[in-house]
Amino acid sequence: MLPYKRLAGFYFFYFAYIGAFAPFFSIYLDDIGLSPLEIGVVMALPPLTRIVAPQLWGWLADATGRHMVLVRAASVAGLVCWFGAFASTGFLWTCAVAFAFSFFLSAALPVVEATTLAHLGERTGGYGEIRLWGSIGYVVAVVGAGYALDIFPVTVLLWIVALTLAGTVAFACLVPEVKTEPHAADQEPITHILRRPEVVALILACALMAVAHGPYYAFYSIHVVEHGYSKGLTGWLWALGVVCEIAVFLRLSRLYSAFSLRNILIWSFGLSVVRFLAIGWGAESLGVLLFAQALHAASFGTFHAAAIGIVHQLFRGRHQARGQAIYGSLTFGVGGMIGSAASGYLWDQAGPALTFTAASACALAGMLLVMWKLRTSER
Repeated sequence: MLPYKRLAGFYFFYFAYIGAFAPFFSIYLDDIGLSPLEIGVVMALPPLTRIVAPQLWGWLADATGRHMVLVRAASVAGLVCWFGAFASTGFLWTCAVAFAFSFFLSAALPVVEATTLAHLGERTGGYGEIRLWGSIGYVVAVVGAGYALDIFPVTVLLWIVALTLAGTVAFACLVPEVKTEPHAADQEPITHILRRPEVVALILACALMAVAHGPYYAFYSIHVVEHGYSKGLTGWLWALGVVCEIAVFLRLSRLYSAFSLRNILIWSFGLSVVRFLAIGWGAESLGVLLFAQALHAASFGTFHAAAIGIVHQLFRGRHQARGQAIYGSLTFGVGGMIGSAASGYLWDQAGPALTFTAASACALAGMLLVMWKLRTSER
């Protein structure tokens, strides 16, 4: 029986943590006196950990078959490390805390994604109905944190993140293990799968999308606030994007039926090009920002759904958790780290408009790569 509520609860709190951390931690870092370059470095550390940590935990999960035991251990360790942020605001200490807690928490999601898809079996269209609770958690956290930062000192963010991580730990303890069924692909070395042209194309293209999101996650809130918008409204702008994402997840089974995953991915990249240009050049207009945030449905919602659907098709049987981990490591890990670090440099040297233009160019390159090399078209 599908443990719907338990999986939904985990996604809710895990993405609530991201909703509090990703949009507002850069504001916290700015408040404690870090420079834009230092902010870029700190914000690059969470994606940096995704290069190594998911690989390690994904391998352990597939090797031991104890997926959720490892998720519980990683979640608890991440919460403990986060409390280090209360001890000091120094640059090096903040780097150490960001690296340590992200090392554990970045390992949890790919394993849970594999567990969710294993519970669903062939009913992968049902993923959206579970995953949307992560988006709801994100909305609750980003709006709540935005208003809290307008009322209370910026340090309240540390407590908000701690509460969301405590909820993540609680539901990680409730999600049951699932037995992975034998598959013909079990005997094929994972290195053979990684050499396939469609796998290489998918990972490179999705890494470019992660690079494109670097300026968005590191500097969007600062960008909006500097244009005169309140932190509360900034929270609502983040929330609007995720509400549109929720609408996508509610219709995910229909999208899977109507279009190939490859075509969904291509449209996602194309609309992302438009989105980042709008953010970079049109921030003076609230209408433009609203339009750009609505496009989050494409730049994350349909993009993520199509990408993990293709990963699920390419990595089967005992390779599922490690396949999701490799995908996360090389895309959100390598790509996210490059995007965050490069955006810190560009923000200082070229300004917001050209930084987001560079992000748009990365999304365009990803779209062209998918059109050229990715030939999987299963529905």
